[in-house]
Amino acid sequence: MNAAFPLIRPVLFAFPPETAHTLTLKALKLGLGPKIEQKPDPILSSTLWGINFPRPTGLAAGFDKNAEIIKPCFDMGFGFVEVGTVTPKPQKGNPKPRIFRDTKTQSVINRMGFPNDGVETFKTNVNAYLKDQKRDGDILGINIGLNKDQTEPAEDYKTLIQELGNIADYLTINISSPNTPGLRNLQKRAFLMQLLEQIREELDKSCTAGKTKPPVLIKLAPDLDEEQREELAQTALDAKIDGLILTNTTLARPDYLGEYYRKEQGGLSGKPLARKSTQIIHNFYALTKGKIPIIGLGGISSGEDAYKKIRAGASLVQIYTGLIYQGPELIDEASVNLYQ
Repeated sequence: MNAAFPLIRPVLFAFPPETAHTLTLKALKLGLGPKIEQKPDPILSSTLWGINFPRPTGLAAGFDKNAEIIKPCFDMGFGFVEVGTVTPKPQKGNPKPRIFRDTKTQSVINRMGFPNDGVETFKTNVNAYLKDQKRDGDILGINIGLNKDQTEPAEDYKTLIQELGNIADYLTINISSPNTPGLRNLQKRAFLMQLLEQIREELDKSCTAGKTKPPVLIKLAPDLDEEQREELAQTALDAKIDGLILTNTTLARPDYLGEYYRKEQGGLSGKPLARKSTQIIHNFYALTKGKIPIIGLGGISSGEDAYKKIRAGASLVQIYTGLIYQGPELIDEASVNLYQ
């Protein structure tokens, strides 16, 4: 089915981006997505946090916000899948239209604002997957965020830890989406040190006796200045953060973007983000002296792009926007190219 994507893409691109995404989710639910039958070559596997990742390429958060299509995503060949961002209460997100494609630069601008059905529905979907499927080493990450109207951010993160900490292979704390007012202001030492302490306390309470607590990762923005990067890197070391996900979307607008497209508000992803995110990975790897594992993403559109992230210091990579333009074959290309 991967070979069919060049035929399918023009049909999807005839629809507005969010409609195309909804149609893709429906098709995957119906079992119409590609299925990789062969097991991954053992040479592709790696171990982080005591977890064996069968392939180095994962699906980034945002594609499956409500954990509706976990199995179809693994069927496509991902070594790990990150679902969410989920918030405690359901929310509609920002007004539509809120996703914009630029095929010329193979990029996307979104200002979604964490639309999702809330933690109760999300947890039901994850539990249904865990009950019905033989996981065979599938690694499931859960990306958590706060509701737009929350004035005490730690409370939402603690609630989500209580509900989901026991069923995640790893947890990602999203404090870097540009589409929730004030969220990026949480990328500060004082807040992070306190938040991580509270999260660890909640994990101690919520995890079933005998179950290994999931590693906690922080997802950061690419738009940090030098002082912020230095502060956050030291915070990560001092707080003994398990891992970093670098990076989220950018607020920057390169000059070569079309004027109409460039003025849209939201986070930019895709090819224009590639160099910037790779530089941030390299920078954090150096600042943390390679002591904190990094999952790299941002602008991966080829195996070469994925390899640059690994060379910069990432241990694993994630893709999303590249799938929109390159199709599912990018999953295999990004994995295999790392070992050639």
